[in-house]
Amino acid sequence: MKIKIKPNPNPVKDADRERFVAEPGFGKYFTDHMLVAEWNQNSGWNDAELKSYGPISLDPAAMVFHYGQEIFEGMKAYRQPDGSVALFRPDANGARFMRSAARVALPELPVADFVNCVEELVKLESKWVPSKIGESLYLRPFMIATEVGLGVRPSNKAMFSIIATPAGAYFNAEKAVTVWISTEYVRAAQGGTGEAKCGGNYAASLLAQQEAAKQGCDQVVWLDAIERRWVEEMGGMNLYFVRGQGKDATIFTPKLTGTLLPGITRDSILSVAKDLGYKTEEGMISIEEWRDGVASGEISEIFACGTAAVIAPVGTAKSAKGTWITGDGSPGKITMQIRNHLLGIQHGTIADKHGWMRKVC
Repeated sequence: MKIKIKPNPNPVKDADRERFVAEPGFGKYFTDHMLVAEWNQNSGWNDAELKSYGPISLDPAAMVFHYGQEIFEGMKAYRQPDGSVALFRPDANGARFMRSAARVALPELPVADFVNCVEELVKLESKWVPSKIGESLYLRPFMIATEVGLGVRPSNKAMFSIIATPAGAYFNAEKAVTVWISTEYVRAAQGGTGEAKCGGNYAASLLAQQEAAKQGCDQVVWLDAIERRWVEEMGGMNLYFVRGQGKDATIFTPKLTGTLLPGITRDSILSVAKDLGYKTEEGMISIEEWRDGVASGEISEIFACGTAAVIAPVGTAKSAKGTWITGDGSPGKITMQIRNHLLGIQHGTIADKHGWMRKVC
């Protein structure tokens, strides 16, 4: 796939861009350019175009509006100590993007093309990459069905696009979040789209998130669809439990069953924890085991992880079965050690022994 560059004739003024990058928030400001590529069933992928960021024009009968054929990714570019910019595991994002596309019958974009498109946008927008630890240029690749017409079948036209936004912390890592364990709603079931990163999964989660907010909680925790007992993930993030303390601790996460999103941060933490000398385990944990483990002290820390948040400590859990607090309710030492180590790799202050970072410019 070739990429044509059409520079924005009216980019954001330098002073404004510097102000946005200094205090980015999350998803508040967007860079000067976006990438767009079109696909149709007859000719495949056309060349991509890097052009001015702006509205997309779609027919009201475009199939994405009616049947929800849509997928997306979340990934980041980080400023390095020498001023260069590097992506974190872009190949893994590209591979997951292909799997998500296949699950919702959208065209599969080859990983090499996916990564090349991301790199070219980052090169063009390198001045938008923040320098502070924990901040980054957040990249949102997405694909939508664009065929005009009604009828429940896969679209024969699609659009791939990437937008970018300077991003600060999604959560304040110095403060543990409070979660609501939902027993009324479920995120995904076996055979569904739980392991695909598609918009429908997130739309289905919003009502439960509202319920969590009414309970005074920051996020919702999902249980399995059958027994409503087995812990799966939190909001748009994977969950981790620290069993034991100190160097003898085991870093545990619910196993991938087809209903959980295979998080790239989740996968990275399994490696980082081993690097730091901890045992790791993937398995199943029930809501009762969570409650009783916290009460006995066996579960000493809990955290969630994802691209946007990196790692978010979990303090208090509320549910229909009661409320319990992990430890003293503050971020745990192991949680913060893993977080700081992963951020160090991403920002280039800790050696990247796994070859995760890809220098762009």
